[in-house]
Amino acid sequence: MKTELGWHFARANNRLNYDDGRPIIIGETHTVQGQLKLCEWGLHASSRILDALQYAPGPVIYRVRLSGEILIGDDKMCAPLRTYLWGYDATGILRAFARRCALDVVHLWDPPGVVLKYLKTGDESLRAAAEAAAWAAARDAARAAAWAAVRAAAWDAARDAARVAAWAKQNKRLTSMITAGRR
Repeated sequence: MKTELGWHFARANNRLNYDDGRPIIIGETHTVQGQLKLCEWGLHASSRILDALQYAPGPVIYRVRLSGEILIGDDKMCAPLRTYLWGYDATGILRAFARRCALDVVHLWDPPGVVLKYLKTGDESLRAAAEAAAWAAARDAARAAAWAAVRAAAWDAARDAARVAAWAKQNKRLTSMITAGRR
């Protein structure tokens, strides 16, 4: 039987989506019957944690093993069996990860003080004010970005290469944070 390790996010209620509702329990295996089809039928997971995060309905992360016939796509895979090896609510780690990613690019703009303070400290009492200030700044930046996009067409290939490298770096960072948070 073929197996693949993967990552799967679930809602805080630790139940399967799509009107299934079965509880997710560490050490147990869920099964489905029928013809597998990526994005439509099967028990899904992703090889890379950032790919799984794109499909996350909630903050609970699971390390899983898919078994049986396995369909593999660009950013996800599915199988008739999914075993939950370990998992936990990663809300705090996901917020810390988002703040670290934002700090990686904070030099590209002049953030309001409350935004910078929130990003550096993670002080939840500042979060609402930081979000409001960031949205206001983003509206102004969007106007300038529209004109900059017209001028930046020649940089598309370089930007694509940089995006792939950044994605790999951020995937490594989040994987490390999630794995460390498990302990």
